[in-house]
Amino acid sequence: MPRADEFPALAPRRGAPAQRQGGSFQRILVAVDPFGRSNAALAAAIQVGDKASGQLRLIHVRTWDPPGRFFFETFAEATSVLDGALAGAWARGAPASGVVVDAPRTQIAAVIASEADRWAADVIVLVRRRRTALGILLRGSVSEQVMRRAASPVLVVHRSKQ
Repeated sequence: MPRADEFPALAPRRGAPAQRQGGSFQRILVAVDPFGRSNAALAAAIQVGDKASGQLRLIHVRTWDPPGRFFFETFAEATSVLDGALAGAWARGAPASGVVVDAPRTQIAAVIASEADRWAADVIVLVRRRRTALGILLRGSVSEQVMRRAASPVLVVHRSKQ
């Protein structure tokens, strides 16, 4: 059996001072969508943020389809999605800010990971969509791509059945 000091990434040094007050996840990035699927991720992020006195950063990626620039929603619609999510966070007393980012549909995960790095997020919170194996094979999974690309930990929340 390995000793704790053989895995410094898994076990903190004894007597090491805490890096921040309130907990380790103080900067929480949450991806929101226009379909309400991300409500579970937002609720989980608010709960984590409450325990750690954290701050939320909500990101909505307004996607377009290459080779042209056909956006699936207008900027006003994208801003409305973000405003609704921010209002929900503020109503629960969570300090939150947000950003709308434009990206090709194939780069959603890269944009989320990039924003997490730029904002220095301690954790990224996403919701996992229910998809068939064929759907994942053909279209991929944004949450799995974010897990591969992100430098910070990723908390994937399963959406509740509705």
